[in-house]
Amino acid sequence: MKLDSAGLQVLSHEECMRLLPSRPIGRIVFTDRALPAVQPVNFCLDGEDIVIRTAAGSKLAAATRHAVVAFEVDDFDSGERTGWSVTVVGYARVADDPAQIARLERLPLTSWARARDHFIVITAVEATGRRIRQPI
Repeated sequence: MKLDSAGLQVLSHEECMRLLPSRPIGRIVFTDRALPAVQPVNFCLDGEDIVIRTAAGSKLAAATRHAVVAFEVDDFDSGERTGWSVTVVGYARVADDPAQIARLERLPLTSWARARDHFIVITAVEATGRRIRQPI
């Protein structure tokens, strides 16, 4: 088991990708008018690609077109003082191929907010994660 300088367990790429879909909500980090922005979203995995549904005219859809983004998912137990965090950095693109859209529509991905007809696909370039197991 590899530890970082803070004593947290460093997660492998495989462990990061296994943990990622275990939580229903993640946070996408993108740039909005030259400033960092974070938005919670529900998502699912398509292989190692992260898929998000949003409205075509949304700020998120516009800001993530052909952009480098980060995506983060975590789980913590404040009583036990344990948890993990996974961050993926990758390229976001709009799904615009009709065959791909038809396939993505069959994924178990339903927007919590309202009907969304626009898919953003994040291709992971790097996945990193840390786990804290011992109480501090």
